[in-house]
Amino acid sequence: MKNLAVFASGEGTNFEAIAAACEDGRIPARCVLMVCDKPGAPVVQRAARHGVPAFVFSPKDYASKADYEKEIVARLDAAGVDLVCLAGYMRIVGEVLLGAYKGRIINVHPSLLPAFRGANAVENAVAYGVKVYGITIHYVDESLDGGRIIAQKAFEYQGSDPAEVHRIGQVIEHQLYIDTIKSLL
Repeated sequence: MKNLAVFASGEGTNFEAIAAACEDGRIPARCVLMVCDKPGAPVVQRAARHGVPAFVFSPKDYASKADYEKEIVARLDAAGVDLVCLAGYMRIVGEVLLGAYKGRIINVHPSLLPAFRGANAVENAVAYGVKVYGITIHYVDESLDGGRIIAQKAFEYQGSDPAEVHRIGQVIEHQLYIDTIKSLL
C-alpha cells in the first residue's frame, strides 16, 4: 500500500476528496500526512476529521524557504510518503523539496495548461474571454505550472463569472485528481 501526502493552503476540498477516496478504496493508498502553510485554514479541520496527521507551519517563522522545506522533507520521509499531491497549495515548490521528491510531486491546476499558468488562472481566462475551460493534473518541476501534463479535462462555459467557473471546475477536478492518482499508483 502506497502512502500519500496532500499539500493545501485553504478550504481543502481536494484534500477531503483524496482522503475519502483513500478511505473507501477508490485510491489504493493511505493518506498519511497533510501539509498546510496557513495556520487556521479550514483544511486543518478536514484533516483532523479524517484522522490524517497535519504539519501546519507559517513560512515567516523560518529563515528561508529551504529551511521550511527541509522540515517538510523530514516529515515526508518519516511518514514514508511515496507521492505528494498539491491540492490548492499556494506556494512554489523550491529546490529542496524538488530535489528530494522530483518525479513524485503532482499538482492540480484550474486551466488547460500550458494556457493560464499561475494563481489567477480562472480570472485571467475569464478576462481573456475563453469559452472552453479545464483542469490539468501535471508533474511539478522548476517551472511555474510547466511540468509534464498527466491528465486534462475540458468543459464549456459561456458566462463571465469566475466563481461559477471555479464551482464547475472543482467538481471535475475532484474526480480527475482521484482517477489520476489511482492510475499513477
